[in-house]
Amino acid sequence: MLGRRERRDRATEAFNRLRTVLNRALGAAAGARERAEVRKRQLEFEREVQRVGLGAAALDPELAEKLADPAFAQVWARINAERDESYVEWRAEGLGAVRELVAAEAWGPAGAHWEHWLGAIGQDPGVRSPRLWRIGSAQVEHASPADGFPLAVPLLDQGNLRLNSVPEARAAVDSIVETLLLRLLSTFTPGLVRLHLWDIGHLTGPLPNLHPLTAGGLLVVHDPTRLDDLLGLLAGHIRKVHANALRASGRTTLREACEVAGRRVEPWRVAVLFGNGERLADEQYRELNRVARTGPDAGVHLILVDMPVSASSPLETVSFTDAERATASITGPGIVVRADPPMPPGIVSRAAAAIRDDVVVRRGRPRSFVDLLPDELGRGSSREELRTVIGFDEGEPVEVVLGDATPHALVAGPSGSGKTNFLYAMLGGFAARYPPDELELYLLDFKEGVSFAGLTPGRKDPSWLPQARLVGVNVNTDREFGLALLRYLTRELARRAEAAKRQEVTKLAELRDAEPEARWPRIVAVIDEFQALFGSRDQITQQAAALLEDVARRGRSQGIHLVLASQDIAGIEAFWGKPAVYDQCTLRIAMPKAKRVLTDDNYAPVSLPRWHAVINHDSGVPHGNEVAHVPDASSRGTFDELQQRLWREQAGAVPRLFDGAHQPDLASAPEFAHPSGPLLGQVIAVEDSAATLRVEPAPGRNLAVLGTAQNDALSILDSLALSLGKIHRGENCEFHLWCAVASLNEHVALVQHALEDMGHRVHPRFDSVIPDFPDNGVPQFVFFYAVDAAHPVLEVKEGFGPSGLDRLRALLKNGPANHVHTFGWWRGVGRLKDTLGFAGTDDVGAWVALDVQGAELNALAAGQIVDWSPRPHRAIFFDRSTHSRPDVLIPFDTTTALHPEES
Repeated sequence: MLGRRERRDRATEAFNRLRTVLNRALGAAAGARERAEVRKRQLEFEREVQRVGLGAAALDPELAEKLADPAFAQVWARINAERDESYVEWRAEGLGAVRELVAAEAWGPAGAHWEHWLGAIGQDPGVRSPRLWRIGSAQVEHASPADGFPLAVPLLDQGNLRLNSVPEARAAVDSIVETLLLRLLSTFTPGLVRLHLWDIGHLTGPLPNLHPLTAGGLLVVHDPTRLDDLLGLLAGHIRKVHANALRASGRTTLREACEVAGRRVEPWRVAVLFGNGERLADEQYRELNRVARTGPDAGVHLILVDMPVSASSPLETVSFTDAERATASITGPGIVVRADPPMPPGIVSRAAAAIRDDVVVRRGRPRSFVDLLPDELGRGSSREELRTVIGFDEGEPVEVVLGDATPHALVAGPSGSGKTNFLYAMLGGFAARYPPDELELYLLDFKEGVSFAGLTPGRKDPSWLPQARLVGVNVNTDREFGLALLRYLTRELARRAEAAKRQEVTKLAELRDAEPEARWPRIVAVIDEFQALFGSRDQITQQAAALLEDVARRGRSQGIHLVLASQDIAGIEAFWGKPAVYDQCTLRIAMPKAKRVLTDDNYAPVSLPRWHAVINHDSGVPHGNEVAHVPDASSRGTFDELQQRLWREQAGAVPRLFDGAHQPDLASAPEFAHPSGPLLGQVIAVEDSAATLRVEPAPGRNLAVLGTAQNDALSILDSLALSLGKIHRGENCEFHLWCAVASLNEHVALVQHALEDMGHRVHPRFDSVIPDFPDNGVPQFVFFYAVDAAHPVLEVKEGFGPSGLDRLRALLKNGPANHVHTFGWWRGVGRLKDTLGFAGTDDVGAWVALDVQGAELNALAAGQIVDWSPRPHRAIFFDRSTHSRPDVLIPFDTTTALHPEES
């Protein structure tokens, strides 16, 4: 029994101990929970105090009631103690640092009191901007006013500003905006800051004291019902800055691009939008946020008043709680913000008018060609691009750029719209900036006239444009010359591409870095009325279209740029289905009333005044428009004076002038002084060269001149004879001149005398007897004038011997091997075939055709299709031993060469 009781007592004792431990644990848990709940309430109280601010919390009745709770009173005491301790530290160290920071970063009008700057005209060139802009003052809640500090926010090149108001604070908000805008305008040279105002509730626009700025183009008040237009304008400007200034400079922000350029390349745009606190429609809201997000890097900034916007953009916010007090995101809730007192309205209006008047004076001075030129000539590098001022928009320079981003240009404008003047302004600006080692110009004008002829030496003005390498004028009937230019550019492309491949680079800038000693200038080819190249459905059109497309596509990377100008590009059928040319011509210039050069929805040229142009570097879309007034660049005393100055300072090789209305003089031809072969005429090609004939002891080395154009036929024969006379001196050759037409005897006598004056033996014949030509060891040259006129006599046989025609055929067949070469003139292809007989065409290995249709020449061109349309003073030359395709020639004027004594 005792053992059982003892065990029960021990169990009871253990149970009591367990109960005691559990009670203690439950009591501790309850206490911990109570303490946790108190702590949670204290933290929530502290968070609420921090949210509204210590000063506001002291005035809040609900929070004041909570202070009766000892737990909250303890937190309140601690916060105040910490505040007092922090404020002492802030007052000793932070206050001065903030004041010093604002003074350093908000220099000039950005931070000074208005009395120090209002009414003065800004002089800063805008390369960089103050980082901070004063909008008012601030102080710690319940602190002494003496401990206040200026409140400044980042804006230009930094971010945007949002102002949230209450009804009684609208005057303070307007004061902040007005003062801030005048700080911007008064810091920089007038024109570097452009303002846009939009107010959802005011038809006349807010901030009336600033309205004098509208007359100077510095302020635009937008229709409250057309917010879409304003947002589209800002978005378009952002795209334009990225497409032009940023892409061209390789920088990511406009601020960096301006620092590299050493000047403000684009004005700042500041848009002030007054809302009503309601969120915009979805599409407008998205567009507003896009502008807020991407604008600061492109120099576009927003000041939003009661306009909800997302927090994803660089944005500082000032929120008013009553008529005077506000909080700012840059300082936090514990700081009370107050707007600076408004400036006197009369002084504000006068200051705005003074800025407007300064802009008007600056822009009011008539702009001239000189304003397009740099201070120093020939200092530019074309490594990255070509850039020049082309005109002015309200006094601000507008540039054209040819480079990797905008490789080619289309220029369009009807007759009299100023297209030629624009081209001269552009060429003058380029030539003034880039020396000949940086820029080469190839200029071609397909319309009748001599627009570019003055760029080469003339009788009255011996100067020339040093950058010009080729000038072609009056080529409206010589489409082959345009084709020759495109072939030349294609060859130059291949040469540059090979060099780039050799250096393992892809762009001209990289090639120039890889080969610093080599000469790799940028090339600009200007083709005025270029659509003339595609005027017919023929091989020239097909070849020109293919070549132009190739140059347009590959020229971008090799520094070869096209400027294609036209009165109307609407009907160029050659480009249907070939978008490469238009797509690559991202620079579009539209003169007044121009059609189709911009996009179909871009109507800017319709209302354009004279002497103005739309400059668009974005393929003609409306947001890329820049309207420029282009000064007079073609009158006396403009381009010509620049050319003479450049010629004196930089002149090198004389550019080649090709004048389609001028027949080249044989005596003046460079090849005539020391000919490498007998000359036929001037080749229509980029190089100034003459066509030569291979004369060697080989079968077929005879020539036929075909056509009824007598003067041109005689010119070709004369050029052959006189140049052969230059090649062979003295007695080492003989000439035989046959003429069966009495009317030509006098001309043949002139040729005879000219050859005899050179010391040659000349045998004239005025009959149709074909003698034997024994090999006497020297070349013999037989010139037969009007062969077909002698046919009736040549066909007559005397007895059983060969006829004269048989002897002529034998001469053509066997003569060249015995150093006897015949150069004859037939007045038609059929007459030549009659002379040669069956299978005799191989005996005339070369021919020059005048007024003969191409279809008649196919049988003489080794199976090729000859696409040739005859025209005065032009010929087509084909030598089956050297040519893959015929050359077009201009017969020489041989008057001076035949009458040297008269010259």
